[in-house]
Amino acid sequence: VTGFDIIFFWVARMMMTGLEFMGKEPFHTVYINSIVTDAKGKKMSKSVGNVIDPLELIDQYGADATRFTLAAQESQARRQLRLSIDTVAGGRNFGTKIWNAARFAEMNECGYGADFDPKTVTQTVNKWIVSETARARIAFDHALDQYRFNDAANGLYAHIWRVLCDWYVEFAKPLLQGDGDAKAETQATMAWALDQAITLIHPIMPFITEELWSQTGTRTKPLIHADWPTYGDEMFNADASDEMNWVIGLIEQIRSVRSEMNVNPGAKTALIIAEIDEAGQGRLDRNALLIQRLARVEAIDHAQVGKGAVTLSVPGAVMALPLAGIVDVDAENARLSKAMAKVAKEVGGLKGKLGNEKFLANAKPEVVEEQRGRLVTAEAEVEKLEAALQRLADLG
Repeated sequence: VTGFDIIFFWVARMMMTGLEFMGKEPFHTVYINSIVTDAKGKKMSKSVGNVIDPLELIDQYGADATRFTLAAQESQARRQLRLSIDTVAGGRNFGTKIWNAARFAEMNECGYGADFDPKTVTQTVNKWIVSETARARIAFDHALDQYRFNDAANGLYAHIWRVLCDWYVEFAKPLLQGDGDAKAETQATMAWALDQAITLIHPIMPFITEELWSQTGTRTKPLIHADWPTYGDEMFNADASDEMNWVIGLIEQIRSVRSEMNVNPGAKTALIIAEIDEAGQGRLDRNALLIQRLARVEAIDHAQVGKGAVTLSVPGAVMALPLAGIVDVDAENARLSKAMAKVAKEVGGLKGKLGNEKFLANAKPEVVEEQRGRLVTAEAEVEKLEAALQRLADLG
């Protein structure tokens, strides 16, 4: 492992002398890591005053947060790893998320069980999280085999934060609040899914995971000595994955429309079913309570889509949110139009600047890169506002 700046002085020299004097190459694989710079891509220098001391980062945010941040940004596609305090703070927040998930499991008596077999679960949400955990394990191992450390770290981040801590925790709550076999199965599945999460992220975040490992069950050895999981395709359940991903897609669409239309977070809306096939109706029936609770829907009815409704589409179904009387169309149109004018002006200015050859020739590379980043962000905001304005037009 070395930086690109000493490939000739170190790697090539070691290779040549190894072949010359030992008769064999000294190593079979060379990983060229990125060079850590400040957030603007400038090389760290004491004289410039932009040096970030890793020990200070560790003191402030923890070693796990620092390790995760570096791994998540280390890519073979770039020669620079731009480090900022904010990104390390994000790594700390990720550690807190894992810790809170463990506390949630503890509060709901989701205890570790050495005899639990995840392939035997019967509840759809439990089959889904078992499948998602297997996918995350396979993807993580594949990324490490290819030395794609950023894909490995970011893939687990997405799985743990979004899939496990956000969606599964919410899906599991009704079952954990019930009783009987469904509750017991969900408790065991939650404990297993969390156990696998801290096992997989352990190589990147060893300290918090070792602590949680010791606290969440009676173990025969520390996590660092535990066997690496090898499960894979046999854990997949396509039907459960399709169903829960359908539910997630619908909830996310409803939330997106409510956000775009500036619907009061406390307000509940109806959900109209205009068209739906047999598979979609089954999914809707089995998960209606989850959809109502997580999307703030008060009633689900089959009816014609009338004026003042926003259409939603999921596989096998066309639905709509009737927002007439909930959204002040004129006020929202004025708000969105004002925001669009402001962002459009910013996009025009950035395009003009980046299209100016004199600016590109004289500006520092980090300044040009920053302006390009701002343009990408502004253009994405324009697309969002255009979609919101179109939805408003449909309401009218």
